[in-house]
Amino acid sequence: MRPLAIVDLGRMRYADALARQLELVEQRKRGEGVDTLFFVEHPHVVTLGRNGKEHNILASPEILARTGIEFYETDRGGDVTYHGPGQIVGYPILDLREWKRDVHAYFHGVEQALIDALAIFGITAERIPERGYEGVWVRGAKVAAIGIHISRWITSHGFALNLDTDLSYFQYIVPCGLTKPVCSLRSLGCSATREQVQNAIADSFVKTFRYERVAQEEFQEIP
Repeated sequence: MRPLAIVDLGRMRYADALARQLELVEQRKRGEGVDTLFFVEHPHVVTLGRNGKEHNILASPEILARTGIEFYETDRGGDVTYHGPGQIVGYPILDLREWKRDVHAYFHGVEQALIDALAIFGITAERIPERGYEGVWVRGAKVAAIGIHISRWITSHGFALNLDTDLSYFQYIVPCGLTKPVCSLRSLGCSATREQVQNAIADSFVKTFRYERVAQEEFQEIP
């Protein structure tokens, strides 16, 4: 069984977490390090994917800045999304050469890992098999967004699951380019803690992608 390291970065700015991702991506391309699932919570930030449309950002840069929301353009797939306190953001850095060299199978696997994790807490989540509706949904509302990047079969970026997120911050964007509602585990009546949900997701990733989970490391926020 291949090892999967589970690393909790705590709360960290988007740019710092991205730097951590890119550092490990380069290591994995060289055959160094181990596949890793980073967990992180970001301060308020809006990111635009490589397929994103700027008109899906409903607030001007000035308004975003005044509201304390950072903005970044990224090389992940997907459109615009919001990250902030109360979200569980996961960045899997995986070498797909050791699993399946199949982009669609990987994306499907991330969706399934989240769906299986939520089932542990009695939440029936689903994927919508329609282009543009990627991610994880509960009763017509999106609970988790997914945007990935793959370079030489090494994955980066990942998913954002709303745990107890302040959903009012989604008013500044058209999430993933869709005029559909968003929800959180709290809004669905789930009282699970962050630690419980992260552990469920980690176990689901291990099962879905056929890993052996290794000891968790914890990192404090980098100034």
